[in-house]
This record gives sequence, structure tokens and C-alpha cells, in this order.
Amino acid sequence: MGVISLYQLGVIKHLPDPPLSVFDSDKVDASEEAYALFQTPDGPIGLGSYAATLGLAAMGGRDRAEEHPLIPLALAAKVAFDALQAGKLTVDQITKHRALCSYCLVAAGATFATVPLVLPEARAALRALRSG
Repeated sequence: MGVISLYQLGVIKHLPDPPLSVFDSDKVDASEEAYALFQTPDGPIGLGSYAATLGLAAMGGRDRAEEHPLIPLALAAKVAFDALQAGKLTVDQITKHRALCSYCLVAAGATFATVPLVLPEARAALRALRSG
């Protein structure tokens, strides 16, 4: 998201892509959709979102599922929302833009990879809430 932000803010003029015709990160990241929320580029919004996720992941302590179960549940909800959004944006690249953003696909892949990582702690938090 940092590289996309630099492009959207005009710091860099071109996003290099893998040499396949299906990739056109410039087209995707300069689209109307990329500026739809508050007329703000979505790269910095994405960075803020990832920062919020990092904050939730860092909160609490080693036993937070038992001591503060709402934190891992909030993290799981945030990650689920992010994964749904990443899926929607990936589909939009294919259907609306007819081009893929390699940077966006890496971000989406990282987002999808976090889903199974948060589930065990979310389950433990649910157990703690039920027993407490």
C-alpha cells in the first residue's frame, strides 16, 4: 500500500508491473473507484486500515483471549471485513477495470493469509466469554 500511495500522491509516476498484458497497476490505482471514498486515494486509506489491524494485533498481552476477549474478537472481525473488501476489490479489477494491479494482489494475498492466523485466538476468546 505504501508504493500505491506514493503513486496516487504523485511522488512516483508509474507502477512497474510483471511483463504480462493482464497487469496495469496504473490503470487500477488511478481509477475513479480508487478515489471514491471522500475523494481520497485508497492507498493511504489502506495504510491506515493496516495500521488499525496492527494495533489490534498488538493490544493486550499473552493471555488476552482470556483476560480481554473482546480484543481478539475485534481483530477477527476487522480481518474478516478486510478479507471481504480485498475479495471485492480483486473481483472489481477483473470485471470493472479489465486489468490487475500486482501490488493490490499482493496486499489481498497478505490479507487473506491473516484470516486463519486470527481464528484460533478468536475461538479461545469465545470460549472465555461463554465460561466467564
